Amino acid sequence: MAARAYWQGQIRLALVSIPVEAYAATKSGAKISFNQIHEPSGKRIAYEKVVPGIGPVDRDDIIKGYEISKGNYVLLDQEEIEAVKIESKKTLELVQFVDSCEIDPLYFEKPYYVAPADDLAEEAFVVLREALRKAKKVGLGQLSVRGREVLVAIKPCGKGLLMETLRYADEVRQGQAFFADIEESKPKKELLDLATTLIDQRSAPFDASEFHDRYADALRKLIDKKAKSKSGKKIIEDVDEPSGKSGSNVIDLMAALKQSVGDEKPAKKTTSRRKSA
Repeated sequence: MAARAYWQGQIRLALVSIPVEAYAATKSGAKISFNQIHEPSGKRIAYEKVVPGIGPVDRDDIIKGYEISKGNYVLLDQEEIEAVKIESKKTLELVQFVDSCEIDPLYFEKPYYVAPADDLAEEAFVVLREALRKAKKVGLGQLSVRGREVLVAIKPCGKGLLMETLRYADEVRQGQAFFADIEESKPKKELLDLATTLIDQRSAPFDASEFHDRYADALRKLIDKKAKSKSGKKIIEDVDEPSGKSGSNVIDLMAALKQSVGDEKPAKKTTSRRKSA
C-alpha cells in the first residue's frame, strides 16, 4: 500500500512556490497495544458515548464545543472549523533561516520526508535543497494541518528534504526549576578522569540497528507462552536487577569507577555505513 501523505501543499520562498508532499519518516515499530477485557466472559469492553441524564447518543449528533465557563460551551461544527482561513493550510512559507545548532533538541518533535509533488516541481525543489546545503542553514516556517498550526524546520536529506515539526516555546518547560538544588561545585580531577575514561571505552559510531525494544520482545515471549499454555495460570518471570549498592560517598564512587574502567571492554569500532533514507 502506498504511503499516505501527512501534508500536501507548496513550499514558498519569496515568489517561488514548489508543490510538495510530506510523509511520516517514522513508524510505530515494536509497540504492543492491549485491549481491556471483561475477565469473567473474556469479551472485549466497548465504550459508548453517553450524555448524563439522556444516555447513549448517535455519532451524527456529536459536534465540537469549547468551554468558555463551567458547563457553557461555544458549539462549532466541522464545516465552520474547516472554513477558518489560514494561508498556511496549503502553503509553507520559509520566513527565516538559522544554523541547525541554534535549535535546542528539546524543540524537535517528529520528522517527515518531503518530496516534489510532480516532475514540474523537481527543478525548483533541487535548487532549494542545494541552496540550503550550501548555506548550511535550516529553513523555518509554519503550516496548518489536522486542526493546528505547527512550526517546522526544513533541511536537506539525501536527494530530498527533511521536515521536522517543532514545539512552541510555551510547550517546553525550562530546566532551571528542576536543577535549582544541584550544587555548582566541580568534581575532583581523579573522579572526572575515571568517568571520562569509561566514556571513551564505550564510545563507538552510532548504529540504530544495534538497539531494540527489549521490553516489547519480552512481552511478545510472554504472550506466546500464555497463548500456548493450557492451564490459564499466571506466568511470572523474575528478572535479576543489576548487583551493587548505591553509594553516596566519594570512596564508594571512586572504587566503583575504578572497577568499571578495569572491567570494561572497548566498544566495537564498527565502520560507519551510510544508509539511504
